[in-house]
Amino acid sequence: MIRHIVFFTVQEEHLEEVRAGLSILTAIPHARLLEIGTNVKTDQLGTEIDLVVYGEFDDEAALAAYKAHPDYQRSIERVRPLREKRIAADYDSRTAVTRPL
Repeated sequence: MIRHIVFFTVQEEHLEEVRAGLSILTAIPHARLLEIGTNVKTDQLGTEIDLVVYGEFDDEAALAAYKAHPDYQRSIERVRPLREKRIAADYDSRTAVTRPL
């Protein structure tokens, strides 16, 4: 399974509009799970991030199909002009470290 995590920073006045733009992604059918979360900022050292997209995909092909879907482009068109920073990471959970090495 591929886990797809994207972090966004957004000015406060654009937060809800960006969240709404990201919510378009939840209509794309290729994800096992897709969530748009607002950072609750409880980590004293990590309060910069405002919004998080978290997705789980069966494989890289499903993730590619998600990114090729027209709603993905619609979301980008709404969000990109309003967001400040975007940081993304994808990893295969089958090769993730789950215990001390």
